[in-house]
Amino acid sequence: MDTKCCTQDGTVDLRGRPVQASRTGKWKACAFLVGYEAFERMAFYGVASNLVNYLTTQLHEETVASVRNVNNWSGAVWITPILGAYIADTYLGRYWTFTVSSLIYAMGMILLTMAVSFKFMKPTCTNGVCNKASPLQIAFFYSALYIVAIGAGGTKPNISTFGADQFDDYNPHEKKLKVSFFNWWMFSSFLGALFATLCLVYIQENFGWGLGKLQLPNSPSELQEFDLQYYIQTGKRQVHHTPVLRCLDKAAIKDGSNNADTSNPSSSSSSCTVTQVEGVKLVFGMMLIWLVTLIPSTIWAQINTLFVKQGTTLDRNLGPNFQIPAASLGSFVTFSMLLSVPMYDRFFVPFMRKKTGNPRGITLLQRLGIGFAIQVIAIAIAYAVEVRRMHVIRTHHVAGPKEIVPMSIFWLLPQYVLLGIADVFNAIGLLEFFYDQSPEDMQSLGTTFFTSGIGVGNFLNSFLVTMVDKITVTGGGKSWIGNNLNDSHLDYYYGFLLAISALNLGVYLWASSRYIYKKETLQALNEDCIRIDGKTMDTSPLGLQV
Repeated sequence: MDTKCCTQDGTVDLRGRPVQASRTGKWKACAFLVGYEAFERMAFYGVASNLVNYLTTQLHEETVASVRNVNNWSGAVWITPILGAYIADTYLGRYWTFTVSSLIYAMGMILLTMAVSFKFMKPTCTNGVCNKASPLQIAFFYSALYIVAIGAGGTKPNISTFGADQFDDYNPHEKKLKVSFFNWWMFSSFLGALFATLCLVYIQENFGWGLGKLQLPNSPSELQEFDLQYYIQTGKRQVHHTPVLRCLDKAAIKDGSNNADTSNPSSSSSSCTVTQVEGVKLVFGMMLIWLVTLIPSTIWAQINTLFVKQGTTLDRNLGPNFQIPAASLGSFVTFSMLLSVPMYDRFFVPFMRKKTGNPRGITLLQRLGIGFAIQVIAIAIAYAVEVRRMHVIRTHHVAGPKEIVPMSIFWLLPQYVLLGIADVFNAIGLLEFFYDQSPEDMQSLGTTFFTSGIGVGNFLNSFLVTMVDKITVTGGGKSWIGNNLNDSHLDYYYGFLLAISALNLGVYLWASSRYIYKKETLQALNEDCIRIDGKTMDTSPLGLQV
């Protein structure tokens, strides 16, 4: 083997042979470790964050005892890494210690799932009076918990160090990558913890601790739901059952041992209602749509960034004594929106309403799809204009960063105008979609999907610009987005944005074709209003709301 191809720090494979630097290690290997860390943290905090509640509400321990037991287990989780590190450094090495400990960790999680899922592993309740857990139930549950602690002892001290080992300290480039690895490893850890404390804990408290072992009923009529009279009296909205994400329906399975009065929630079983479960389904559905709005938000971010820089290189003269600021072209986005909104509301909606029978003219998702398609056309035009600009640069031998390209800035006007028109469809459509499709008690939070999508889109654009710049200069290449746009390849970057936008549009069409709109029934004491499949039919005389 050519030693020049090997790592310089003496790294060997499982058989003790020197490894080739070009074929092993680095992010190719660390990507798996970063992913593992995210899911492991998700599982760990899913247990740790709500453990005290489980001990008091399910095993019926005293508060002091439950706090003591949680602290003892948490202490064990953070102390056992000392033993795991010793075993790794003295006997097995990081790889085998981590591998064996991961299996132990997984076994503990499986046993813990069994402990909270099987009825015979939990105390019984009769007429609202619950027995304390039996010695066997306690022994099984805590054995599972401490098996998790033992597994964590072997994984915690070795996963980050094993990941860092994938980078050669004697290679300056890999040494820089090692710093980046620790950042992303910790990011994945925080991401897993965030998901656990926001989502898993909510599922535990509202849907149950062991949903995975319940059997789905054949008919939605077998699920828990309040009588219509309850919704009439409270003024709340009953959401109808949908066939998507049926695994969540397990939370609404009726408790056969409890003959609950479905008109009175205080006497109902501990099961959730169909309306509550459907609320969670709606959030998951909106999250899927939210994900495919991030790329369009990234395209929107070009208006105040690269479009402006692009405009500064062009001829901005309006007469002999006035130059239009490059950023002022962004006003045409606003102008096109101001013109398009009345046209959309007064002409497009009534015309389409006659064609489709939909009160909105077109569905919410159709509106978003049209907006995203217009955005793809806009970025395609931006790409074509940049190709034209590069041609003029070569023709007139423009090279300096401050040299003006003999091409009018108004070549950029179509892309600004089209993005303004697109915004009438997708920005307003997104705001309405997230408000309309949110569960009744979460509509304010639902609209934050709109604002957060814009924010994440800007962060994503920053990431793309940074990564494209770093990748394109690798090996002495020319940056696509250099300080001198007259000697860069901004056309390549716009082509890249066009490709991912077109791909994202395809993903959006797939996601929207599988989305099921909220189906709810609204009934008041004196007037009826039925809302089904995103359409509203008001049977009151004037249909006014106060």
